[in-house]
Amino acid sequence: MVTEHIAADADIAPVAALIADPARAAILTALLDGRALAAGELARVAGVSPPTASAHLARLLDGGMVAVVAQGRHRYYRLAGPEVAEVLEVLARVGPRPQVRSLRQSRQARLLGEARTCYDHLAGRAGVELLGALLAAGYLVGQEAFEVTERGEGGLTGLGVDVDAVRDTRRGFAPGCLDWTERRFHLGGALGAAVTCALMDRGWYRRGVARRVVEVTEKGRKGIAAIYACKELTSHALVTEMR
Repeated sequence: MVTEHIAADADIAPVAALIADPARAAILTALLDGRALAAGELARVAGVSPPTASAHLARLLDGGMVAVVAQGRHRYYRLAGPEVAEVLEVLARVGPRPQVRSLRQSRQARLLGEARTCYDHLAGRAGVELLGALLAAGYLVGQEAFEVTERGEGGLTGLGVDVDAVRDTRRGFAPGCLDWTERRFHLGGALGAAVTCALMDRGWYRRGVARRVVEVTEKGRKGIAAIYACKELTSHALVTEMR
């Protein structure tokens, strides 16, 4: 019997092993909203003791899955980057949905489906609708990866997005991110993050009461409706209509 040796493109087993532990998976999922959290809070989320959480975080640090943010004597942990979040989102799409066993879990699942952060960009039904509005308005073109049109340059500038600065980042510009609850694309990459940040600053969205949950404000609903309706308007007219 001849053994065929195939050169692997990457050694995925160590990364898979890091994610496979339930406590580490819970820690990583808790960090998916893009914020840095203390070890004690991550221990509570994962349902383990602080020493056990510290041991898990040390392994995740060594594996390049998380990074540390130091503020004085305090240390906070965050995902090492958007590529880690992308891996977790893909796993969420292919993995089975957890069983809902309480009214609280049912409510949280509903809120996550409506609007949440996918690391640093908007996801859920709100994220899919935002991408739909940008496409309908002619700001973006594309199907699985997107490009900004000439009209979109002005429109996004009016919303507070510096498109040129976004292009200069090393991150992917505007890929579609397949939403694990909607099974349709929302806007990911550097542009998705910049648009989400700008609209949070404008008060269209705000952080919700549950982790990762985002609430769409009345101003945001009117703003999305205005984008849908203002295909031929300048960015100045769009901003004026939303006020």
